[in-house]
Amino acid sequence: METVIVIFGGSGDLTSRKLIPALYSNYLKGRLPRPARIIGVSRTPIGNDAFREKLAAAVRASGPAPFDEAAWNEFASCISYTSGDIEVPGTYQALARAVSPGGAPVQCMYYLATAPRFYRDVIGRLAEAGMMTEEEGGPYRRIIVEKPFGRDLASAHGLNEELHRLLQETQIFRIDHYLGKETVQNVLMLRFGNAIFEPIWNRNHIDHVQITVAETVGVGHRAGYYEGAGALRDMFQNHLLQLMTLVAMEPPAVVDADSLRNEKVKILTALREIPPEHSKRFTVRGQYRGYTAAEGVDPRSTTETYAALQAYVDNWRWQGVPFYLRSGKCLPEKSSEIIVQFRRPPTQIFDVQAGVTELFTNHLSICIQPDEGMHLRFITKVPDQGMHIRPVDMEFHYRDSFGDGPIPEAYERLLLDALQGDASLFTRGDEIELAWKFIDGVREGWEGGDGAPLETYEPGSWGPEGAETLLARERRWWKHDCTQHPGVRAAQEET
Repeated sequence: METVIVIFGGSGDLTSRKLIPALYSNYLKGRLPRPARIIGVSRTPIGNDAFREKLAAAVRASGPAPFDEAAWNEFASCISYTSGDIEVPGTYQALARAVSPGGAPVQCMYYLATAPRFYRDVIGRLAEAGMMTEEEGGPYRRIIVEKPFGRDLASAHGLNEELHRLLQETQIFRIDHYLGKETVQNVLMLRFGNAIFEPIWNRNHIDHVQITVAETVGVGHRAGYYEGAGALRDMFQNHLLQLMTLVAMEPPAVVDADSLRNEKVKILTALREIPPEHSKRFTVRGQYRGYTAAEGVDPRSTTETYAALQAYVDNWRWQGVPFYLRSGKCLPEKSSEIIVQFRRPPTQIFDVQAGVTELFTNHLSICIQPDEGMHLRFITKVPDQGMHIRPVDMEFHYRDSFGDGPIPEAYERLLLDALQGDASLFTRGDEIELAWKFIDGVREGWEGGDGAPLETYEPGSWGPEGAETLLARERRWWKHDCTQHPGVRAAQEET
């Protein structure tokens, strides 16, 4: 049976920069269903040939290299374009004819690469046109919803209710591209595929966990969106909390979508809320100097471009272990990493320089980008220097173990999973609502007048001073382990 992929927002940046290169890469690997067609839908008036040429230019720039002209031409013959206003019912009647000429049954996957304000209109009009009805034993109808999924708990709950009014949960794929990254998925393999880690993966052996997503760029052309979102909504509600659930979750009984997501929901349910009166103690917010001068930003804006939180998971495994989450723009390095800091030995029996306490600790660094891999730090004796010791790393780098070939883009894996009906790497409705509930609590503290103050930090620094104090008051400090390895510099020079 033919498979049809319909992309709403077909003329947009996400389609040309991410979605089409990902679908083309799957096509080259023989993973795309055959036969298949791709239909772009957007208001921009453009013909099929012009649409294909625009996509070809994007694939040449960011897709698999070297560009194969013959393979692209074969792939592009499956691509077409429908021009129309997604708020007008007639657009969907024309789309129905394009999806199924002559009324032949087809399998359909719809991708909402549009502004979030259009989600309800598109879903509702697809349903009105009979394009979302899924009959038992018949062809599937699936829809992928891009982030942001709501802007708070109330809006996310409302969107979930609208989706569930028209669709089954099995038809809905809420995408968070971070979950499609190879190194993020490898967190599960590291934890549950290696017997040496599970016995020490708990409060008895782990002192704390740090999760960092750092960006070197400012808001740029996203200023209009970012001004209404901020770091907390843009990064924490989805990416950082999802990473935390993967680190903290219990092993599922079986590896399937429901079992994996059930365990993540348990972590979000156990996530301790931060009351407004504790906002100053457990949260930090900052804005880089010069943000208010960006086009589209209110000169008096209090939107945060940096945030840091100290969170706790109140369950048996993690009781009392702090999870430090931080993300910001205009920071010194572009990196995403998870650091699991193990407890110090109960006594220090070696004579080392006073104050160099880091020598006494072990930690595991999971580097998500740019130098994908893992580093386990331990202590060893320096040769020919008595009992002097030094930390060293056991290292795993993707490029060393698996060659110099590019690691697949997150969208490549996620689109393929959605086509196959595997929702393991997509967020479920209850996950999203629990995450928003926690984030709304933090925002309530910030907006209450007596919450964490908005601090200014210099572009190129590691954020406001309050972020250092957040850890320093408990004699801890932020680590930048993944940014200190030579592979990071090599990867950054290549890009």
